[in-house]
Amino acid sequence: MIYSGSLKKNRDFQRVYKQGTSYANRLLVMYILENGTDENRLGISVSKKVGNSVVRHRVARLIRESYRLNEGFFQRGLDIVVVARVQVKGRSYQDVERALLHLGNLHHIIIGRKE
Repeated sequence: MIYSGSLKKNRDFQRVYKQGTSYANRLLVMYILENGTDENRLGISVSKKVGNSVVRHRVARLIRESYRLNEGFFQRGLDIVVVARVQVKGRSYQDVERALLHLGNLHHIIIGRKE
């Protein structure tokens, strides 16, 4: 399995926001942009509006773990930015995973997973 990298620099996030396409649901917003490589890079953004640092880090961990466990189903060669909405606060792992896969299906980047 090829493991995804992460987006760390602000300019990378800004490029995906400006040039990428986005879909949203109640819990998350997902931006995607092709990056011209064979690997995906994941960026996670959780605003202070979601909660204090403990809550924000928990949300980021849930998103990261949801992606990690399902990354084999995602199309390769993408920069993906996931933005958490305020409603994600207090949600379970299953809710976050369902929201992430729903957005992947809307973007048509999920391959080989039946739901």
